[in-house]
Amino acid sequence: MKYLSNAFSLGMLPRGAAPLIQELDGRPSFDGLTSVVGHADTAAILGVAFNRATLRLAAGDVLIVAQLDGPRLAEGATTLPEGASFRWFEITLGGYDGQD
Repeated sequence: MKYLSNAFSLGMLPRGAAPLIQELDGRPSFDGLTSVVGHADTAAILGVAFNRATLRLAAGDVLIVAQLDGPRLAEGATTLPEGASFRWFEITLGGYDGQD
C-alpha cells in the first residue's frame, strides 16, 4: 500500500524492520495514496482527507510524509504561515525477518 501522512513514528514499524528513508525534491503526486494525515488543518492545507488512523507498515509499503518545517499551524489554519513549508520524505519498508 501507499500512504500519505503528516508524521512518522517508530510505532509504525514492525519489529526487525529497517526502513529506507529518502528526502524528496518537492511535493509528490498524491495519486494512489491513502491519507493517514492525522491533523485536520494539515489535511485541509494539503487538500486530502483527514484520517487519524493507526498505521502499521508492512513489507513493500511506502509512506510519503509531509513534514511541516517552520512555525506551528494556528488552530483553523487554511494556509501555511509565513516562513513555513513542507519537507517531503519517502519511507519504504522492504522485507524483514522480525515479528510484529
